[in-house]
Amino acid sequence: MNMTGTDVENVLLCFPHQPESCPKVQRLSVVQVLMYILMLPTIFMTVFGNLLVIITISHFKQLQSPTNLIILSLALVDCMMGCLVMPFSMVRWVEGCWFMGDMFCKIHSGMDMTLSIASILHLCLVSIDRYIAICEPLKYQMKMTNTIVVFCLTVMWLFSLIFSFGIVVSKVNVQGLETLAMSNTCLGFCALTFNKQWTVITSLLNFFLPGTIMSSLYLKIFFVARKQAKVICEGTAVVRSREAKGHYSEQRERKAAKTLGIVMGFFLLCWLPYFMTNLIDPFFNFMTPADVFDSLIWLAYFNSMCNPLIYGFFYPRFQSAFKIILSRYFHLNNTNNINL
Repeated sequence: MNMTGTDVENVLLCFPHQPESCPKVQRLSVVQVLMYILMLPTIFMTVFGNLLVIITISHFKQLQSPTNLIILSLALVDCMMGCLVMPFSMVRWVEGCWFMGDMFCKIHSGMDMTLSIASILHLCLVSIDRYIAICEPLKYQMKMTNTIVVFCLTVMWLFSLIFSFGIVVSKVNVQGLETLAMSNTCLGFCALTFNKQWTVITSLLNFFLPGTIMSSLYLKIFFVARKQAKVICEGTAVVRSREAKGHYSEQRERKAAKTLGIVMGFFLLCWLPYFMTNLIDPFFNFMTPADVFDSLIWLAYFNSMCNPLIYGFFYPRFQSAFKIILSRYFHLNNTNNINL
């Protein structure tokens, strides 16, 4: 980039006394304040909501089922996202610079990718668990034991960790992008860039494949739930009129569709824009502005805040447990044997 002496003097640097510093993104102070106002509550709600789910499932033995072990692990992933990733991403976006050094940049990038992949895989495992429970109820206790669930969770955690840090350490994601990599080696820059090959691999393996599995299973669950609603309705035909029977079946179908719609709707709303942009961007010479990418990343982070609402707060037993935890926060030992 050709710049005059005056232009150089007017450019703010991330590290003013370092000649290799990146130029700092210039924002109005009011814009920075508004960004912090929007992101800080998101981080707080992500940490608090998922921490509440973790405490609740850990505290009440009645909630320690195979399904809730998955929810517990998912809450741990999202809580770590809120504690270890989101605060540093917030400062990087608002200030337009990375101030924590190259080593912590690699750790942050690896953790961001690890927890994002793990969160998506957990949601996929939830869909598998629900499919077996609803579509194959007689086989559920044999297929989804605590041991099997723990094994699946361990595999998902290890895969997410090895895959993510393997990419960050080996730098296979920037092979063939030497020119672009050289321009991004200034002090104060921290972002993962993927070449065409690895953007396709990561997108297909970590989003489109799990997303397809989730969509297929939830669609199957919906049709099975619809069929079960009709069977139940026909079984109560003796005591129900035909009109009431139709209304009852319609109610159950609407409830099933609403629940599954919320689950898939939030998942696709939060993750699809980022992965579509990430998939397309390398094929258009990385023309997507940095602020657009950061906005899409935070939309994906938003899913970590929504997960405890969708998978925890919507269930009556969780709601009762949350009320007990919050109302007796200093007397938890008195709530161990309460029937939920």
